[in-house]
Amino acid sequence: MAIEVQIRKKLGNFELDMEFDSNSRRIGILGASGCGKSMTLKCIAGIETPDQGKIVADGRILYDQGINIRPQKRNVGYLFQNYALFPTMTVRANIAAGLQGTREEKRQIVDKMIAKFQLDGLENRLPGKLSGGQQQRVALARIMAYEPDVILLDEPFSALDGFLKDRLQQELTQMLEDYKGTVILVSHSRDEIYRFSEELVIMNEGKAVCQGKTKNVFENPKRVEAARLTGCKNFSKIQRMDAHTMRALDWGIEFHLKREIPEDITHVGFRAHEFIPVWGERRANCIRLELAGSAELPFEKNFYIKPEQQGEMGQESICWYIQKDKWAILNEQGLPDYLEFPEEQLLFLK
Repeated sequence: MAIEVQIRKKLGNFELDMEFDSNSRRIGILGASGCGKSMTLKCIAGIETPDQGKIVADGRILYDQGINIRPQKRNVGYLFQNYALFPTMTVRANIAAGLQGTREEKRQIVDKMIAKFQLDGLENRLPGKLSGGQQQRVALARIMAYEPDVILLDEPFSALDGFLKDRLQQELTQMLEDYKGTVILVSHSRDEIYRFSEELVIMNEGKAVCQGKTKNVFENPKRVEAARLTGCKNFSKIQRMDAHTMRALDWGIEFHLKREIPEDITHVGFRAHEFIPVWGERRANCIRLELAGSAELPFEKNFYIKPEQQGEMGQESICWYIQKDKWAILNEQGLPDYLEFPEEQLLFLK
């Protein structure tokens, strides 16, 4: 199923100018809080109306000039952050809410959803007597009962602790395995998005700044905003000297590369886990390790390295993160003299 979104909406000083299209069944929208992710979903669902634009799902126009299908007629399911269950209605009544048909037809659909989402024995409970995972299953069962074309997931794990979040993410993925429609998940968590989505749209300040297959975007985000949202910690403005040489102005070092440096890039990025420690003589594309600080976490050590020269951006340190399974070499040899930037891990960014 294809989905096409081109919408503009102004809210005070904020302007949503969102545009993307995809044929993928699992789409992630990643962005910081307040960037317009939830507003985009609400426009797709019909809860909010754009000032102008176009929304098409599976060839069916939901919104366009002179067309604005009511939310109840869009066949779009919306899973809210708090699940939005009716607190005074039982599980069975919540699932049946909004269903059309005879009493027997609705009973059969509800029974099917109760079995599918493993809610047997909970039919007569109120939402307040359910766990977070059970509430999520009821909310999804209510959506799936009327067989929507599109399901929208609005940060459904944002209020959960780490352990419960991981478990419910896995449960949700399993429950949606046989759903053939399009699912759009919005989140500010790169881990949630990476785990769930086939295709990724990255939002910044109301606009889509990057789109592509999820793994490809993480490997080559192309823009500073996208790299930051996908977890990159280290950035520097660059001065391109020639096709194979550039100076990282905020790190005070020069790179000599085999691959060609694009003429239009403005920054270089480097992920904190990708450094190669070097003891002894300096190699090409290294930075001298002068420690600015460190932090030991349960499964990771974080080191903060001073730039060799203070750059114009005033960056205080460069992040180097080491997983626990690599601590032994530091215990044996001490801190390295240099850190090497493997060429293939350098991110060329605009």
